[in-house]
Amino acid sequence: MSVEPEELGQSGEELAALLKAVRKRSGLSGARAAARCNMSQSKVSRIENGKVRPSLVDVEQILRACEADPALVSRVMNLARLAHTQWQGARGMRRKGLERKQLELAGLEASSAELRFFLLSMITGLLSTPEYIRASLAHIPGDHARTIARKLERQQVLYDRSKRFTFILTEQAVRWPLVGPDALAVQVDHLASLTHLPNVRLGVVPLTVPTGPAPLNTFTVYDDRIATVELSTGVMVFRDPRDVASHREEFSHLEDRALFGDDARDFLGACAAALR
Repeated sequence: MSVEPEELGQSGEELAALLKAVRKRSGLSGARAAARCNMSQSKVSRIENGKVRPSLVDVEQILRACEADPALVSRVMNLARLAHTQWQGARGMRRKGLERKQLELAGLEASSAELRFFLLSMITGLLSTPEYIRASLAHIPGDHARTIARKLERQQVLYDRSKRFTFILTEQAVRWPLVGPDALAVQVDHLASLTHLPNVRLGVVPLTVPTGPAPLNTFTVYDDRIATVELSTGVMVFRDPRDVASHREEFSHLEDRALFGDDARDFLGACAAALR
């Protein structure tokens, strides 16, 4: 199914209106529909008014309660999946202020216990030195002092031992010359130092390791709740459990091919030495 990015922002409202229409067409009152779904009437009302995003299970229950025909079920479930997908365009994020995005990410990190990052071509802010962060923002006009400060503040979450982090970087991400050789060597040394944190696993996939199907994008998985995919023009946010599970599977495939522990430190040490 082909979808325009702007449709992702409208799908939640459309889903709410369609579920309400399906329920009314079935002849069920809100109270009777709620009873059939084992939900509170207030929850059904909030779903139909667009105040609560229903889970896919919620949607299936409502459709079953309303005895919707298969064609309508297919249409509504496709719409429900879109409602669990969000598009955040890069230009829109810049207009709102990049530091606002940092606050959003900090909130996601604070509310998650297990975080998985796959880094295809660059190093994420949580692992970056100040010079690397500045260089990553250099192409965007404006003063980025507050954004840089926010990114550095976010790094404190790595020392929260109640959370588990796994980072997988490609060799390309480690070596990408965003900064000069000396600064990049310092960045690579920093990566190696973070491998000693007890709640952080940092792995590298060398270019010489066969990986099978090529990963196409950088992505992050927060627990089993959310997967975010970074594109050059923005970020896709997936909440559909099937999409999150798909990214978990891809991550596991790459994790099996990465170097960790002493092997990762030896690899990173050789990269830093070559840069010097």
